[in-house]
Amino acid sequence: MKIFVGNLSTSAGENELKKLFVPYGEVITSTIVYDLFSRRSRGFGFVEMNSRSDGEVAVTKLNNKLYMQQSLVVHEAKG
Repeated sequence: MKIFVGNLSTSAGENELKKLFVPYGEVITSTIVYDLFSRRSRGFGFVEMNSRSDGEVAVTKLNNKLYMQQSLVVHEAKG
């Protein structure tokens, strides 16, 4: 299951993002989206989890969770 993670702190990296999701199941990939020109985080990313059921639990537990002083927006990725 591919999950969108928005409202991320620009200081969060891919390893931090992965660590956030690991308690809920196996993480296949974690990716932060960066601006091509400034190379700064755009404040969102994606996590791919091995199982749909683990992904659904992670979405439920992490949506609106305060992380690095920001309230996360977490839902299944569209498309």
